Amino acid sequence: MNAGDGGGDAILREAEGLVGAALLEDVGEGDWTTLWTVDGGLRSEGWIVAKESLTLAGIWVAESVFHKVDPSLEVTALAEDGARLEAGAELLRVHGSTRSILTAERVALNFLGRLSGIATLARRFVDEVRGTEARVTDTRKTTPGWRHLEKWAVRMGGVTNHRMGLYDMVLVKDNHIAAAGGLRHAVERVRAENDRGLEVEVEIVRPEQADELRGLGVERILLDNMEESQLRAAVSSVGGWASPRPELEASGNMTLDRVRRVAETGVDWISIGALTHSARTADVSLSISTPTSSVSTPPIAASGDR
Repeated sequence: MNAGDGGGDAILREAEGLVGAALLEDVGEGDWTTLWTVDGGLRSEGWIVAKESLTLAGIWVAESVFHKVDPSLEVTALAEDGARLEAGAELLRVHGSTRSILTAERVALNFLGRLSGIATLARRFVDEVRGTEARVTDTRKTTPGWRHLEKWAVRMGGVTNHRMGLYDMVLVKDNHIAAAGGLRHAVERVRAENDRGLEVEVEIVRPEQADELRGLGVERILLDNMEESQLRAAVSSVGGWASPRPELEASGNMTLDRVRRVAETGVDWISIGALTHSARTADVSLSISTPTSSVSTPPIAASGDR
């Protein structure tokens, strides 16, 4: 795994569980097609290739799939997570039992394609706001059970993570405000209880609501589903507060076509749920050769869509 990323132990535990569950789901009682068509003594080399330009994420997960199926497989990563790669780039090579390679193939590609798809979309949003002061962040709109992996993939695309869950940051949203009896009352209750020293963010839906938060010491204000003119008004209003002023986060209806205009309003953060809930799976494939004297023998099989 790419070192230096927070939550490494949690990511590894999550990946281990997901890989085991995915193989159980796919292989079940046995990969009968492979067992009935491929000689048990046959050895091959396989290679995974990017079929489109992408930002790579999950190469170490793909490696773990192959080793979970067969610890004797020799797996070599040919590119690093976070790298921008063009179509045709080789990502990984694996050598050993042909049966094992074929059995692991689809699960390895599913992880690699899903995580690279997230990283690729994240990188596109980061590129769109380059040159502004705004930073892109993600949300909790992740696949259940995949949060650590998907948020890790977002980081590989250059995006900064928002809170990991409900436990590591306070985000007072509209339903909390309604249940607490009002915006200011909700924040005051949080301040009275927050013995953990968690960062506090509060959601507002109109720029003028920011005035209600003046002097309450919130660290961030979430500007939910506002037009660019409303975002500029909020930036102007809060910008006049005494230092340290809260950071401003724009959220809602963020697309690649719009995100640059939002960044230019002067907000500090732009949160984008689509990074994890709408990323398209990157197109990667595996081919194998059955060498006689050289591993450069032309491929005799290639993965399909199933």
